[in-house]
Amino acid sequence: MSDFKIEKPTPYYEQFYHSIKKMIFEGKFKPGERIIETQLAKEFNVSKSPVREAIRILETEGLVTVDEKSRVIVYEPTIKDVEEIYFCRMALESFAVGLTTTISTDTELADIESTLKQTEQAILHSEEANTIITLNEQFHNLIVQYTNNRRLQKQLNDLKSLMYFFRILNFQGEGRADQILSQHWDIFSQMKKRNAEQASKEMVEHLKLDLSHLIGVLHTTETTEP
Repeated sequence: MSDFKIEKPTPYYEQFYHSIKKMIFEGKFKPGERIIETQLAKEFNVSKSPVREAIRILETEGLVTVDEKSRVIVYEPTIKDVEEIYFCRMALESFAVGLTTTISTDTELADIESTLKQTEQAILHSEEANTIITLNEQFHNLIVQYTNNRRLQKQLNDLKSLMYFFRILNFQGEGRADQILSQHWDIFSQMKKRNAEQASKEMVEHLKLDLSHLIGVLHTTETTEP
C-alpha cells in the first residue's frame, strides 16, 4: 500500500501551454501572428481561463506579447533581441564551460561526449530536425548542469524558451547540422584536455558564429516577406 500513488490529471492550462508552445516552435503560429484566446477556447470546448493562464506563462517566457489592446501576438525576433540574448549567452556559457571543464568528473564528460555521438548518428541517419536541435540543446544544457551552480542555471533557464526558438531559426541553411556539430566537437576536445581557458574561447567563437548566421537568417526573412 505504501507504494500506491494517485496520479493527478494534468491541468488544462498546462496542456494548453505545451500545445501552444509546440505550435509556435513548429511554425503553426507564425511570428507576428495574433492568437485569439476565445477562438482557441471555442475550438477545444473549454472556458477561457485555462487558455488565458497558458498565455500568461508564455508571455513570461517571451514567446508571446500582449499589446495595449490586450491582443496576444506571437513573438517576432528582432536583431537587437538576438544580439542581447547571445551576448548574455557568451558571458554565461563561456564561464560555464570553463567551470565544467575544471570540476566535472570523467563520467560527466562521457555524458557530454555521448550526446555528441548521438547527434552524429542522428545527422547520419537524416533524423528529423527537431531531434537534432534537441540534442544540440542537450549538449549546452549538460555543460551548464555540470557546473553545479544553481544561480547560473537559473539565469540561463530564464532564457530557455527563446534560446530554443532561436535554435530552430538557426538550423536553417545548407549543412547547418554538420557545422554546429563540428563546433561542438571543437569545444568538447578542449574540455577533454581539461583546458578550461581554450574551451571558453571555443564556446564564445561558436556562439559568435551562431549569432552571425542567425542575423543572416533574419535579414533574409525580412527581404523575402511580402
